[in-house]
Amino acid sequence: MYKADIITIGDEILIGQVIDTNSAWMSAELNKLGIGVSRIISIQDNEDEILRAVDNSFNNADVILITGGLGPTSDDITKPALAKYFNTRLVFNADVFLEVSNRLSIRGLPMNEKNRHQADVPESCTVLMNKAGTAPGMLFRKDGKVIISMPGVPSEMKYLMNEHVLPLLSGSFKSGFIIHKNIMTYGIGESLLAERLENFEKELPNEIRLAYLPSFGIVKLRLTARGDDEAKLKGLIDQQVRKLYSIVAEAIYGEDEVTLEEAVGNLLLERNLTLSTAESCTGGKIASMITSIPGCSAWYNGSVVTYGNAIKIEVLGCNPETMERYGAVSEEIAREMAIGAKEVFGTSFSIGISGIAGPSGGSEEKPVGTVCIAVASPHGVVSERFRFGDNRIINISRFATTALNMVRKQIINM
Repeated sequence: MYKADIITIGDEILIGQVIDTNSAWMSAELNKLGIGVSRIISIQDNEDEILRAVDNSFNNADVILITGGLGPTSDDITKPALAKYFNTRLVFNADVFLEVSNRLSIRGLPMNEKNRHQADVPESCTVLMNKAGTAPGMLFRKDGKVIISMPGVPSEMKYLMNEHVLPLLSGSFKSGFIIHKNIMTYGIGESLLAERLENFEKELPNEIRLAYLPSFGIVKLRLTARGDDEAKLKGLIDQQVRKLYSIVAEAIYGEDEVTLEEAVGNLLLERNLTLSTAESCTGGKIASMITSIPGCSAWYNGSVVTYGNAIKIEVLGCNPETMERYGAVSEEIAREMAIGAKEVFGTSFSIGISGIAGPSGGSEEKPVGTVCIAVASPHGVVSERFRFGDNRIINISRFATTALNMVRKQIINM
């Protein structure tokens, strides 16, 4: 199976000003062709670093994709560095110059010396015309390997990949298949999940690998199959998915890249049910997650953020005596919040949530990370108290996903 390395060039990536989304996109596209990505490397705008990285990848991979450092400014040094690596020189390319001139003319911009240098390319490369920008792509071949340099601007990189690179690689380097299948779980920690799946992993066919990808209480189980027979691989994947359901069905809420909020929405929509939310400590996080889903208005009626105790009483009808006796962060108040929201919005289900996200505000009885969640349904109200960590941002996400999972379980168990 062919291997690829991806090299991203740019100080802006290394100092955190720009997030490298290019590599993730390219990796996914290469996987579709059956080309496995061996390494992703980020380096400085420095000639020695570029030469070292390319030479290292040349000894490691069959395909090397490089992004960045192809602009018109002095810190864009990828072209001269590649010319040096391939022992060639920069030459003027009339076709590139015409393309750059036309693009600048359409935008009413003048041609200056820096833009003119965009047409200088290594003599030994094959130019990949870039109709999405002014910097061309460059393709080099050596010892049966392919090295391709592209701009770092995502739209330009994607244009060159779709128009030139992927068709080339599909014809020359496609070898076998790589199939991924994601099973989404919630409610079982990564280590406990691994323990329950220990025998499952031992019995996996040689063609399949299992990976655990945790995030805010969600653990994505990724099955990856590699081989030459696509039908066989799909059959093996389907078989292993069925085995996973037989072992941890209660934790599985969906497949592929479905989010927990989408899974809840699908369940509500299938059953012609609706949801509302009353949020305190999450400050509208649950509502934000839900309303990011197109068409959620079919099953989601609305939310009220009752951060202050007075609003809990005035808007949701929480009992002041309950507040006094149990406190705002309590299962009793969460239950009253859920009941109040259900009445205000007229929904089948509602969430009431109150907690201490941190980093301050906790006590010995109710430490930071404590959250009380209630779900009101046509069959009554259930509530639970949970304890998470002391990181505010992480807590808010965990509180929100836990609440959504409680709704999911209530719907399933109706």
